[in-house]
Amino acid sequence: QVQLVESGGGLVQAGGSLRLSCAASGRTFSSYVMGWFRQAPGKEREFVAGISWSGIKTYYADSVKGRFAISRDNAKNTAYLQMNSLKPEDTAVYYCAAAPRVGVSVREYEYAYWGQGTQVTVSS
Repeated sequence: QVQLVESGGGLVQAGGSLRLSCAASGRTFSSYVMGWFRQAPGKEREFVAGISWSGIKTYYADSVKGRFAISRDNAKNTAYLQMNSLKPEDTAVYYCAAAPRVGVSVREYEYAYWGQGTQVTVSS
């Protein structure tokens, strides 16, 4: 069982930056693939970024590639999402999720554990 708690969301102007954190409970954090997803009002939840258990492999949605960076610190049981050059269309609730698998997945159903979400609002 893994419990996830996101933090770091807030209101930022377009072009600004935010860093989201996802703190995980449990001693097996390092064995999980971690992912970030987001859901904008009136839209379906979508994949944003994922990172392998080792942190070596990362994968990004095209919409955030080059602007966002996912990382993890297994010693601190924490995953991060650094978001730069934010745009109004990045406004959403951001969720972190953990998947008991080897490779990064973009599919929601492969992630067994989810945080409660943190709101990110980008003003124009």
